[in-house]
Amino acid sequence: MLKEYLDRDIYNLIIKNFSFNDITEIRMRANENLIIVVRNKKFYLKDESGEFVKCNTLMIENFIKRASENSIYAYNENIINGYITLPKGIRVGLCGNIVTDGNKIVTIKEFQALNIRIPHIVKNCSLPAYEFMVDSDVKNCLIISPPGAGKTTFIRDFIYQLYSHNLAKNVLVADERNEICSVVNGEPALDIGGFVDISTNCSKKFAFKNGIRSMRPDVIVTDELDLDNDLDCIIEAINSGVSVIATIHAKDINQLKRKANFDKILDEKFFSRYIVLSSDEGPGTLKNIYDEKLNCIYCR
Repeated sequence: MLKEYLDRDIYNLIIKNFSFNDITEIRMRANENLIIVVRNKKFYLKDESGEFVKCNTLMIENFIKRASENSIYAYNENIINGYITLPKGIRVGLCGNIVTDGNKIVTIKEFQALNIRIPHIVKNCSLPAYEFMVDSDVKNCLIISPPGAGKTTFIRDFIYQLYSHNLAKNVLVADERNEICSVVNGEPALDIGGFVDISTNCSKKFAFKNGIRSMRPDVIVTDELDLDNDLDCIIEAINSGVSVIATIHAKDINQLKRKANFDKILDEKFFSRYIVLSSDEGPGTLKNIYDEKLNCIYCR
């Protein structure tokens, strides 16, 4: 994992001191110490002499060149959205000089920082919430947590749980950034069970519209909902009789209430369950569950 993207010396130091089974992030910032994040704890990477490893722009540029297969132009659609997705669902966040043409972002160059986010399969992490999400059918559920607290890990496991409970539901995954399933050469690199159809590297609007029309899903699962742009396709799916499992960034239910367009979701009771996660006991820790009226039905 990451061997073909990181400089050899850096990779060797990482595997000598850490396990990729535990690493959740690798942060590289120009002229700053390289940071390894293990279960929300930050560690500076040290070299053989015990000195901190300091990143430079060449190290960052080399990584991006390898990640984009030496063709940044070919990956520019992803780059202008601030990320590159690698095999196995590894998402590389990018910061640098934003190049614009009027109001349009053309590309990012002179990269200053990378955040390499490494996904993990955490089997059964969704089980504490499963009985609240599924009865005779799959309920419409919104999964809530701040960045890095396990939303994607949670829904990945939930997809697997539907399969392992033999519900035989047709699940369409609208995997906009190819993080949930990490499809490589047509096959998911992460274990999500069966009965799953996956649309990757496309907008939610495209995946929902074409999926409902052609794949007859019982459930659509998607990540990182944007209430300004994605609400219409969520409503269309729910009104078509398709259950929706989606995630959204928010620290807690009060922060969610302050988001634009949330009043519409609440008033129309589009979601039956609001599931709040934290990373208190590892990614995907269940904190609270609310019903369609925001009454807390599971509170820690």
